[in-house]
Amino acid sequence: MARDALARLADRVAGEAVQWVWQRSVRVGTLKATQRRARRFARFGPGTEIVFPPVAVVGEGRIALGADTLVGPHASLSAGMPDEAGRGGEPVLVIGDRCVLGKGIGVVAHKHVAIGDDTWTGHYVYITDQNHGYENLELPIGTQMWKDAPVRIGPECWLGHGAVVLPGTTIGRHVVVAAGAVVAGLQVPDYSVVAGVPGRVVRRHIATRGWVATHPDGTPLPGGAGSAPFRG
Repeated sequence: MARDALARLADRVAGEAVQWVWQRSVRVGTLKATQRRARRFARFGPGTEIVFPPVAVVGEGRIALGADTLVGPHASLSAGMPDEAGRGGEPVLVIGDRCVLGKGIGVVAHKHVAIGDDTWTGHYVYITDQNHGYENLELPIGTQMWKDAPVRIGPECWLGHGAVVLPGTTIGRHVVVAAGAVVAGLQVPDYSVVAGVPGRVVRRHIATRGWVATHPDGTPLPGGAGSAPFRG
């Protein structure tokens, strides 16, 4: 009995020690504007944090982060190819002020990805401006030349858990991208809701009618159909 009690005590003490070390690691390891590494970024705004641990942060010199933005743990932020990590020049990944990017966020920028002020995301959202080609049947897809097209996500948006935004997409102001949606090359108007795979506009705000459901082409349905607020 004494041996069991001693084992339980040892487990409790060890568990508390591990928790203390981990919490302290997160607190101390979180990247802040006051730290030396933040100087590698094209911009690292005051009050901004990248929570520890990140998965990868590549090409800091071409990443610009606004003020008071929070990037969750296990994030991947990449600007340019890995062999270009030390290259300077204009930022190709620009994230605005007061953004909240959820756990496991992945943003890969080669041409240009811009995320506007006050945009928040759920966990495990993926955003990229580059895709591999697939047309050549003689080459593995992973080795075929990539295709770049800029991505712009406007201010005040919400991207739900697991949403994917692919090259050539422009998302306007105050837009909801539903959880799990895949938005590929879509031009999304302001004040709208996107859902589905492939993503399409399913609801828009019309000044004279409020929030209304839409046809697949984005035009509002007639009458009052779908006028209730979106509950994503």
